[in-house]
Amino acid sequence: MKLEEQLQQRSNNQCELCKSGGPLKIYEVPPAPHSNADDNILICDTCRAQIEKKAELNASHWTFLSETMWSEIPGIQVVSWRMLHRLKQESWAMDNLDMMYLSDETLAWAKATGDHENDDAVELHKDSSGNLLQNGDTVILTKHLDVKGTSMTAKLGTVVKNIRLVENNTEQIEGKIEGQVIVILTKYVRIHNG
Repeated sequence: MKLEEQLQQRSNNQCELCKSGGPLKIYEVPPAPHSNADDNILICDTCRAQIEKKAELNASHWTFLSETMWSEIPGIQVVSWRMLHRLKQESWAMDNLDMMYLSDETLAWAKATGDHENDDAVELHKDSSGNLLQNGDTVILTKHLDVKGTSMTAKLGTVVKNIRLVENNTEQIEGKIEGQVIVILTKYVRIHNG
């Protein structure tokens, strides 16, 4: 039986964390020690985005951890432990952490990424007004910008379509101005709603 079929059967086609029935994808819990069904879980996009810090952490979404932390599946135990640590400013999360038990091997796996040492802060690409930026958005420049390496100046009010977020740097996006792809600081743009 394929891994996806195993996980669908095990989860009853529900997110193995929050039990939602939305679109589900396999999540290999890093660093997966054996790459088998116990190291993988089937989760929804909402859980995945928050686990991978691609969305703000919503504490009220994770209250189900008080149930899933008791799962016999090591991958679910590891994710539950990590998320409870990220939410430890919530009293219910601390209470659950105090009760949770993991075998030595599973605890070592849970600690392996160091994710439990991080707080719930998520670094996202935001414009000058604090609005969330996405790949493909259209933005407007809020300042005249000299384009390095050229004599071109991108003028205030220039519309930049179909931006691309620069990975691992939330302060930068890429966009095309006058046919040239340039890097633009997010603090000099705002989302164009037109």
